[in-house]
Amino acid sequence: MRAAYRLFRPVLAGALLAGAALLSAGCAAEEEPTLVVLGPWTDGEETPFKTTLAKIGERTGRQYVYKGTRSLRETLVAQLRTDTPPDVAILNGPGELAEYALNGDAQPLEGDVENKAILPWAPSLSVTTAAGTVRHTYWVPIRVDLKSIVWSRAGEEDAGPEEAVWCLGMASGATSGWPGTDWIEDLLLQRQGHAVYEDFATGRLPWDGEPVKQAWQDWATLLAADQPGNGRSSLTRHFEQLGAGSYGLLKGKDCTREHQGSFIGRHYGDDVTPAPTSRFIDWPPKNRNVFEVSGDMAAVFKPSDAAWELMLELTSPRTQADWVEAAGPGERPYFPSGKTRTAATTGKNAPTGASADVVRMFNDADQICVDASDAMPSTLRGAFQRAVLQFLEKPEDTELLDDLLAQLEAERVLQREADSFALDDLCGAPPG
Repeated sequence: MRAAYRLFRPVLAGALLAGAALLSAGCAAEEEPTLVVLGPWTDGEETPFKTTLAKIGERTGRQYVYKGTRSLRETLVAQLRTDTPPDVAILNGPGELAEYALNGDAQPLEGDVENKAILPWAPSLSVTTAAGTVRHTYWVPIRVDLKSIVWSRAGEEDAGPEEAVWCLGMASGATSGWPGTDWIEDLLLQRQGHAVYEDFATGRLPWDGEPVKQAWQDWATLLAADQPGNGRSSLTRHFEQLGAGSYGLLKGKDCTREHQGSFIGRHYGDDVTPAPTSRFIDWPPKNRNVFEVSGDMAAVFKPSDAAWELMLELTSPRTQADWVEAAGPGERPYFPSGKTRTAATTGKNAPTGASADVVRMFNDADQICVDASDAMPSTLRGAFQRAVLQFLEKPEDTELLDDLLAQLEAERVLQREADSFALDDLCGAPPG
């Protein structure tokens, strides 16, 4: 019996040690979980953000893994179907985020994080529960961009319509056509003002009515004065890739002016400058100081104390300063609050002239409005993008335009009847 016990004792001890090691590893995993952050940045654009995440990890003692993809919607939907969502996802469409919130996938903000839901990027949603209808916020903007701007080479800003050639690229990895929806939305905003624009974005304005149709006609007029065939050629031209590994359409020799968001500045130097869209239209705008904006918003899909801690970190001034420091001059991110939008650095990371111009336009704007198509239900947003591509085949064809607008109006009515427009507050004065 004693011999048997002597033989058994090492086995028992080994089992106990192995169990203790497993318990220890389990506690360590619980104390220092690895959080997965899903986001839209790839191909080197994610490098400053990954550096920033590492800095956050130094402060919190936690580990973070960033997974970037250009097919963000498809990736997240697949993960939700298999019950393997990321802890935090960063998306740029408030309409899509609203769908996740109303489906119970994105979680309502808790505690101090709720104070980071800055308007107009993060409006509250009405949610029906057993206790009645309540309003919650579900995401926070961590990086923003200014739209309603036109980029030109130095010395070519004042070229007339006959001399200017627009850089048009409608092709994109997952959502071709969105640079064209930006055009329509911006022309509507400039001619009609923010109140009409907000009605359009939230489904209250018919697509076949005069205000919306006028925006398409304004774009057709602009294209008619452009280089022949430029619109049709844009259907297969990537919105930012010049070719042969070179990025930035303005670097080519066949166009002189580009309507694109502030993020495109990362491809250019100080020889390319931004200015408001209102400067480049030949009819009086409703208000020369209104801008469309977009944003990258973070939401929690797998709630935990560590996830909420990360949300606070992502919106903190310290993280914003780390992000600016990690980015090159042309890659400097913009932030939603005026207090941190101009996070100052000097030397190699001093802001470019273009970055300073964007911040100035941000801060001086009378009104900013969230990108309209980003706020729409996904089916209507997709129909809008496809309609732009069809329109560019024959922008002079008025019957084609009427048919496209009739189809979009039918989709708007369908989505209104389904109560799919969840957002109702998309414009406001710049914060801070």
